[in-house]
Amino acid sequence: MVAFRFIIVVLLAALAGASTAQRLTYRAPQHTRAPLPVGATPEDFVAFANGGMQIERDRAPDDQLAEHRRLVSALDGLLPQRKGVVDAYVVSIALDSDPVFGREAREAGKVLARRYDAVGRTIVFAGSDGTGPSDLPRGSPDHLSLAVARIAELMDRSEDVLVLYTTSHGAPIGIIYNDADQGYGAISPNRLAAVLGALGIDRRLVIVSACYSGNFVPALANADTAILTASSGDRTSFGCQSDNDWTFYGDALINHALRKAQSISAASSEALTLVNRWESNAQLKPSYPQTMIGANATRWLEIIDRRAPKTSTEPVGRPATTLLEAK
Repeated sequence: MVAFRFIIVVLLAALAGASTAQRLTYRAPQHTRAPLPVGATPEDFVAFANGGMQIERDRAPDDQLAEHRRLVSALDGLLPQRKGVVDAYVVSIALDSDPVFGREAREAGKVLARRYDAVGRTIVFAGSDGTGPSDLPRGSPDHLSLAVARIAELMDRSEDVLVLYTTSHGAPIGIIYNDADQGYGAISPNRLAAVLGALGIDRRLVIVSACYSGNFVPALANADTAILTASSGDRTSFGCQSDNDWTFYGDALINHALRKAQSISAASSEALTLVNRWESNAQLKPSYPQTMIGANATRWLEIIDRRAPKTSTEPVGRPATTLLEAK
């Protein structure tokens, strides 16, 4: 029962981080009920996450239809690959409806699309950015599976690359899906590996911004994969307060390092330095971001990194440390 209580504590703590204060008059959907199936055991939670658990409730039919149309439009809008070109297909997904993740996923989609020449081959899933209802398909386990399945149809899997950016709350079982009080679930490292493996997507750059995200490294590692995570498998990461514009790792990696014309290895090192500095200044327990780049991945990463624009763009939004510094 100790492990079960630990999972409950982690999930409830994640939900408690959702602030009800918004900078504008719009009030984003709130988390008010814990997404815990009655009578579930620790083994049940592992099985749920390994199966890409998703529970939906209280969805209005007209909202479901509008969501279906948003999803179909996003999937149909993806461009086919270009023969002889190592095309990158970008998926940026916020799996929690707290606005910090919606803001981060939107900007990550822009930065990654620009960096990897993926305009027209990028799809963003996210809830509200805090200013109004989202006009994007929501981030959920099912939507992620559908997106990568569509990309697998369009890409040349021996030539092209998937760039996947996920941002949400995390737990030892995986990355958590929580859309206000309507959607709940989790994606475990084994589940994500199984989905990508079934589709034959081996050439992939996977970035996981969440607590305990280092658990994704051993599950996804292969010679053709590059994976970057916000923390080690036994550590939390920081900056996920609802009022933030960025998590620590998203700010460091996306908003700073990947805006520059440098390799993914150099960007990872810069992000690690920034996160370490911010955590040290705030006297936080180190999160220990992880980087694993497979031997074959170094070759295709060099190709797509060379396409990065030579001019950098400026960071946007408030620094991830703003709320900590205000205390």
